[in-house]
Amino acid sequence: MPSTASRHEERLLIGGELRGAADSGTFEVLNPADGTVLGKVADAGRADMLDAIAAARRAFDETDWAVDRQLRKRGLTQLLDALIEEKEELREELIAEVGAPRMFTYGAQLEDPLQKFQWHIDHIDQFEWVRRLDDAVSRSNEPTERWVVKEPIGVVAAITPWNFPFGLLLVKLAGALATGNTVVAKPAPETPWNATRIGRLIAERTDIPAGVVNMVTTSDRDAAELLLTDPRVDMVTFTGSTVTGQRVLELAAPTFKRTMLELGGKSASIILDDADLTQAIPQALGALAHSGQGCALPTRLLVHRNVYEQVVAGLTQAFKQVPWGDPGDQGTLAGPVISARQRDRVVDYIRIGQDEGAKLATGGGVPDRPGFWVEPTLFVDVDNDSTIAQEEIFGPVLTVTPFDTDEEAIRLANASRYGLSGYVASASPERALRIARAIRTGTFMINGGSYSGGDAPFGGYKASGIGREGGREGFEVFTETKTIGSALPLSLPLP
Repeated sequence: MPSTASRHEERLLIGGELRGAADSGTFEVLNPADGTVLGKVADAGRADMLDAIAAARRAFDETDWAVDRQLRKRGLTQLLDALIEEKEELREELIAEVGAPRMFTYGAQLEDPLQKFQWHIDHIDQFEWVRRLDDAVSRSNEPTERWVVKEPIGVVAAITPWNFPFGLLLVKLAGALATGNTVVAKPAPETPWNATRIGRLIAERTDIPAGVVNMVTTSDRDAAELLLTDPRVDMVTFTGSTVTGQRVLELAAPTFKRTMLELGGKSASIILDDADLTQAIPQALGALAHSGQGCALPTRLLVHRNVYEQVVAGLTQAFKQVPWGDPGDQGTLAGPVISARQRDRVVDYIRIGQDEGAKLATGGGVPDRPGFWVEPTLFVDVDNDSTIAQEEIFGPVLTVTPFDTDEEAIRLANASRYGLSGYVASASPERALRIARAIRTGTFMINGGSYSGGDAPFGGYKASGIGREGGREGFEVFTETKTIGSALPLSLPLP
């Protein structure tokens, strides 16, 4: 099993102070690979959350963070340097608390988020904070200058899940802080230590003013929901399930908070009859990455009937040979699922799939070992309207469905409440691009191509969310727009 880092941070960060919960409460952090207790972390209550919200409000209203871009660049660069210095400890910490396979810490779990964070720092100087419109004439016939100014929203609540906790928290912090907002961050209770580490580094290693970032770990739902109801919070950025996203919208609506929601997915991957199967079949194993615990993974495979039997045979063999097990091993593709609750949820879906008539080609079992495990599972001959083809399982389960024409593939792919990502394998650029444009998703990949990067917006259509994270679009979402008309000549750009 993976080794653990030596400096797990147990404390909250509130108002610049590293501290325990007001009532001294803690909760345990488990290793999903073997079920053992790794340690503990502070369990914040309502009083702690209210303190954090108040600290963020004061920092926004009373410090120079919102208007001093050079301060923001310096503070965020200091944080990035500190994270890079502790990167190897953080890597082991993510393997331990998340069950993240080591190979993914060299991508989306750790290395990629650090690169994206740098992009946001650089974009502070590149963003169009002020632009001048054509002059106009006022009602009194005076010449008028017109300006558009981008300003920070205020206090941002950042709520993150357990599957890619460091990367998802870091991109929210990057966008919110680079644009001058203050933040109260609430990580998932299953994976709190990467967040508390960030809190410690902010407090000890940066010039970020007290209260600009508040890191609050809690297992108390009522305390967490204060972020959605308190009028001092101006925006909520949330990544998680679609069901919880609906709850976020419901609770945030009375105070008209802006919401940025990155929610669930059931992404279709399409293999056309002209695809190179030596590439397409291995790429389909991406559904098992991190044991299927990714919202944009290709968990629904649509295969042209002309190559269907060949693909099914290749996948069945590949699933039996896929490297899964100890997340600390460099070659592991699929580690444990995060918890006993999640394991039981995945197993229930496997049972439902069998009950609804899908053919279980391989897998489906729960190995007799400590920790939270489900075998890589392949269902074939799956009806696209069935439960396992329509609902997000969030486990190592791939469904395979045949189709006869490109039009049918597009129809099947779009026959989903979700619209996060999509994939196609084809030798024809024309066919591939036509499918990519026709499928209603926020991201799309052709023949394994990657869109990822700090400059690339990420998000979904339909029930997969509202808004984008990353890129110019994800940067701007953390700003308000003010239009100014002045009969006096102004000295701009404004700060």
